[in-house]
Amino acid sequence: MLALQVLYEVDLTNHDPEEAMARAFAEHAPVTDDVIAHVRSLVRGVLVEREALDPLIAAAAPARSLGEQAAVERNVLRIATYELTHAPDVPPKVAINEAVELAKRFGGENSGRFINGVLRTIYEERTRSGTEATGSAG
Repeated sequence: MLALQVLYEVDLTNHDPEEAMARAFAEHAPVTDDVIAHVRSLVRGVLVEREALDPLIAAAAPARSLGEQAAVERNVLRIATYELTHAPDVPPKVAINEAVELAKRFGGENSGRFINGVLRTIYEERTRSGTEATGSAG
């Protein structure tokens, strides 16, 4: 949830990610060191890999461009796609289910279904091509 909050803020306002993370941690204090490390890893990873993540998302959701997606949906998809492609320690079903739950909680009425469909498409395509994060190099 904190990673989504930070990425949402950065996406909409172009604020500095480090400052946005510091604010989020302060707002939700106390935050454990392992949560801080995980959020930092996700936020930094998504931002570094965004140019590679966005085309994967766009290909899996051709009817709705990234610009047309709600910012919550777009950033939930970025986090989960990052986990699917760069976090071999996160089981794909967990990444997808967590993303669907975030979308249901913070998105619109149909966000959960949309997120589920897009992520399943990304996962299935990566499984077919042999490039999923749980495979060889992720």
